[in-house]
Amino acid sequence: MLQVSDRSIDAARHVDVVRAGDYWLHEVSKGEVFRITDLKGNQAVDTLFFNAREPHERYSAFDTIREQKNLYLTTGSTLLSDECNPMLQIVADTCGRHDTVGGACAGESNTVRYALELKTMHSCRDSWMLALNRHSEYGLTKRDLAHNINFFMNVPVTPEGGLTFEDGISDAGKYVEMVARMDILVLISNCPQLNNPCNGYNPTPIELAIWHK
Repeated sequence: MLQVSDRSIDAARHVDVVRAGDYWLHEVSKGEVFRITDLKGNQAVDTLFFNAREPHERYSAFDTIREQKNLYLTTGSTLLSDECNPMLQIVADTCGRHDTVGGACAGESNTVRYALELKTMHSCRDSWMLALNRHSEYGLTKRDLAHNINFFMNVPVTPEGGLTFEDGISDAGKYVEMVARMDILVLISNCPQLNNPCNGYNPTPIELAIWHK
């Protein structure tokens, strides 16, 4: 469901612009509002959420899909952890639908989907691994890279139950805004994928903003 926010970017306590292919690792406190903006349009934003105080608790696609009875996320969706606790709730969304089943690109998927020589092409999993290696203070390892959300990404489900990667439904300036229901650690890969339409074959920057409670 489309819902416009009344928050001004000028009032945000923190704003970052993240280039295509880069990662972003940041804490969002309980009650704060977190916004992801697709600056140029048609950009996939692969996102992991963890309980910042107990990082073994993390976003669960299984529990979120089951409880909301919908494969896609939009205004009103509550993102649940693997302990079925509310992590965030989407309170504004000008895109209208976000994927939670398509997963993230990796060297292995680049090989299977595209070509053997693309195994070493930069991927979202590479970005996450780089973040974890540079920020060991959080105690996360590659075993913690579980379910992710692909904000702005268009992954229709076929009548046979398969997934397809299609041209995006987001335009420049569209955003999704969430309120944190616990202290959250956010790990983002601004997807570098060039081989399917998720980024319009042209990965672009995103803007990330946080507002106080």
